[in-house]
Formats: sequence, C-alpha cells, structure tokens
Amino acid sequence: MSGETIERESMPCDVVIVGGGVAGLAAAIRLKQIDEELEVVVLEKGSEIGAHILSGAVVDPKALDELLPEWRDMDCPLAETPVTENLHWVLRKNGKWDMPHMMLPPFMSNDGNYTCSLGNLSRWMGEQAEALGVMVFPGFPASEPIYDENGAVTGVLTQDMGIAEDGSHKGDFQPGMEILAKYTLFAEGVRGNLTKKLKKKYDLEADCQPQVYGLGIKELWDIDPAKHEPGKVIHTQGWPLTESDSWGGGFLYHQANGQVALGFVTALDYSNPYVSPYQEFQRWKTHPDIRAFLEGGKRVAYGARAINEGGWQSVPKLAFPGGALIGCAAGFVNVPRIKGSHTAMKSGMLAAESIAAAIAAGHEHTELMEYDAAVRESWIAKELKLVQNAQPAVSKFGGDIGTVIAGADMWMRYLKIGLPIAMKHKPDHEHLHRADLHQPIIYPKPDGELTFDRLTSVSFSYTNHAEDQPVHLKVCDRELQRESELGVYAGPSTRYCPAGVYEWLIEEGQEPKFQINSQNCVHCKTCDIKDPNQNIEWTTPEGGGGPNYPNM
Repeated sequence: MSGETIERESMPCDVVIVGGGVAGLAAAIRLKQIDEELEVVVLEKGSEIGAHILSGAVVDPKALDELLPEWRDMDCPLAETPVTENLHWVLRKNGKWDMPHMMLPPFMSNDGNYTCSLGNLSRWMGEQAEALGVMVFPGFPASEPIYDENGAVTGVLTQDMGIAEDGSHKGDFQPGMEILAKYTLFAEGVRGNLTKKLKKKYDLEADCQPQVYGLGIKELWDIDPAKHEPGKVIHTQGWPLTESDSWGGGFLYHQANGQVALGFVTALDYSNPYVSPYQEFQRWKTHPDIRAFLEGGKRVAYGARAINEGGWQSVPKLAFPGGALIGCAAGFVNVPRIKGSHTAMKSGMLAAESIAAAIAAGHEHTELMEYDAAVRESWIAKELKLVQNAQPAVSKFGGDIGTVIAGADMWMRYLKIGLPIAMKHKPDHEHLHRADLHQPIIYPKPDGELTFDRLTSVSFSYTNHAEDQPVHLKVCDRELQRESELGVYAGPSTRYCPAGVYEWLIEEGQEPKFQINSQNCVHCKTCDIKDPNQNIEWTTPEGGGGPNYPNM
C-alpha cells in the first residue's frame, strides 16, 4: 500500500449493516418498519444483492411470516414451489434405504416449507428494503471496523478500489469511505474476516464451543421435464463418504422452471488429508438413484460455500460495544434440518428491534445485551437446543452409530426427557491426520456429462476478480506451508478447495512453490477453516469480485 495519507469521505447514518443476505436484509426491513426515519445502509461485497448467496435451499417461512406476513401475495420467489414430497435416503454404493418419516421427530418434517433459490429470495428482499428507503450498496465490501477511543465500534471502512498487486495506486484508485453509524450489524455470513477480528477483540467465544463447519458444493441443472416433480425434496446420507471414514450428505430439490438444485455437504472435520469434497460430490452424482434424475439434463450453474455446523453450543456472545453479530456470522444453522435462513432472518429482526429501542432512548455505540438475551429466549434457541448434539454425535461416533445416537437424543429432547448435556467440539483443522497414516484416494476421471473437472465447474460460477489487485488469500508463513502443509499433510489445500485455487508446483532441483490462483476463488472460506496450521487467511477482495451466482 502506498505510504501517502489517504483522505477519505465520511457518511453518517443510524445503522450500517455489513452483508446483504437474508439476515442483513431482514434487519434492515425491520428497522424501517419500526421507524421509517432511521437512516439504514446495507453494504454488500457482491456485484449485486444475491450474487454471493448460495444455499440448497428448503426454507422454513416462519421468520418471513413474522417480517412480511403478506409475502405470498407479493411476487416473492419463495412462494412458487411449496414442498410436496420429502424423502430421506441412506445410500449404499448401488442401492438405498428409504428412512421412514416415523423414525424422525416431527420438527424434522418439511411440511409447510418451500424450495427456491436463496439468491433470488435475497434479491426480492433487497427490493423490499429499498422500497422502504434502505440504502443498499452492492460492490462495497467492508474492509475494517472503525473504533472510537473507548473501543466501541462506530462504523466500518469500505474497501479501497484500484490497488495494484504490488500495492501501488492505479489510475482509477478510489479510497474507501468511512460509514459511521450509531450501531453496526455484521451479517457477513460464514467465517467473515471482520467477524473473526471482532470475536478476537471482544473475546466473544470465551464461553462457547469452537465453531465447526461443512463444505457445501452445489450445482443447478435443467432436467428432462418428464422427470421433474416440483416440490420434491430428497436428502441422502451414507455413500460415498462411508468409504473415506468421513461424513455428510447430499440433497436434490425439484425447484421452479424445470430445474433441480443438487449438492453435497462434507463435514470439514475429516481426518484423511487425501479426501476431496469436490470429488466426493462428483462420485455421489453417479449413484444410480441420483444419476436417474440427471441423465438427459444439463448443468447450468455451480458454486460452493462453507456452512456453520457447530449448533447452539457454538453460538458466541452476540453483542459488543457499538454492534452485534447476526445470521451465519453468529452461526444459527439447524444442522439435521439443513436450514438456517429462518433463524438468520429472525436474529436480524431481533437485533433491529434492540437497536431501534436503543436509538429511540438516545443511546449509541452501547452494548446491545438486550439483543443477546432476546435471541437466547427466542424460538431460535428452542429450536437449536433440540438438535444441539446431532452434529457432535455423528462426528464422534460415525455415520451409522452417530445417526442412531443423534436420533435418540433429538427424540428425547422433543419429549422433554433429554439429559442436559451439550457435547463438545474441537476445531476442524485439528482433526486432520498426517498423510503417512493414509493411502492416497484415486478418484474417477470426469466424463464431461455427469461429472466435471474443477476448473470447468468454476466457469459455471461466473467468478471474476480484477487480475491486477493484491491477492486476498494471505499465507502468513510460506516456509511453514512448504514444510508442514505439503511435507507433513501432502498438500490438502489442493483437494479441499472446490475451485482449484491452490497448487503445489514441484520441479526437479527446485523448492516446491505454493501457487495461489485467486482469480478462481468462490469465497467459500474452506482454506481459512481447514488449513492444518491456520496459516491461510481469507480476506475480502476488491468490491464486486467473486462469484456471480444465477438462481443459486
């Protein structure tokens, strides 16, 4: 970065929200519903609202019913496809077992839910927010929190634009702006880089378990109309992850416009460094019962993102002086239900109500403990407590035994006879074994029709970053990366990344070179989570960079 002093413009407002997903937009809408005079700003790092949003998604409308009760009559894309059939398959390599609904607690049902593109739902919510007077700024990532002399958050600094890779200012350089606010909400999603800083500064995770994650990889397909059954929802577990002693599962949702959304989640606590979540997803598509839906169809989009899987015991302290965490920045995903949009929205609404009350009372930059308490007394807490041992049970005891234990624990909690025990987590990167304890996994070559190579897949995410900009994936210690990540763990970054960002270039007589193809990055944050030495840090690139997901 140039050493010259940069003059920055400042923009005051009442509330700034970092992140234009459903949590941030729900907060913005609720603020304007309470007081239309409030000045509310939403900053979104994607090129447009929805550009970086990726989820299955089957959405529980509970929060949206509270926020916008007439949404079904407001041309909301969520209303197009109610769930009509719900199946849960336990896969073997060439067969399956259909798990009966009676084995699952009633809260696991998808009755009354809807399947849609979460990106399109976000776009619609963005329109509703703007109609209420919210100022929505896509293409403006927040690069740093701003603090006052007492350590309270007073806003954020947006990313400088027009910085060359060597740190110099290009001809189109534009300095970031200071967005100053009475309160700041962080709705960055999973593993946001500002959220990480805030957790550390305010020790927000002092009284909770570490957050743990899964990697969700998704494709969107146009399929044969004769095979399309709008509203049919399928979840799977078992094969192929049973062959690598890891766990997770797949989904296939029949959505609007003759399309199916399909994807695969691999829990990032796997121990075998040769596991490739991307390749496991490609293998999953070859299962006869999945292949049957896709043959004769065409893939039209691809993407990936990390998913919070820690559950209730991993929810940190939510409030700090001047701001709060909402949505996936805090981690409200119901893992066995594979749902988090409704809890994310509700957290944004509760934060908005707390902020509106504080501002009405003449406060600013205070610690919103009323919000933290409201979440812990809300239906978010009630729902997540019912399932809080599901993920750690499967992680500890494996897919088969762990599923039985998780199911029993959920039933007992539902029937109010559960033991008051919350199982513990350890960070995902600590699970990784040395490479010499495992044999390399030889994955099948892609056929180009059903299965694909990673670089071809990345082209279907429509990812783009300006090439002449600083690399946003920071390696703290290059020598540690060579000696440990490659030397001890056999370079798992080349396999866990779903976009082919990382390569080890090895030429005879030369030291291995760690190459970062940051242009490919789809902002999934897996490297930040799974690197065995926590030696890679994901940061925001220049505004508007990254994927441009259509209908994801």
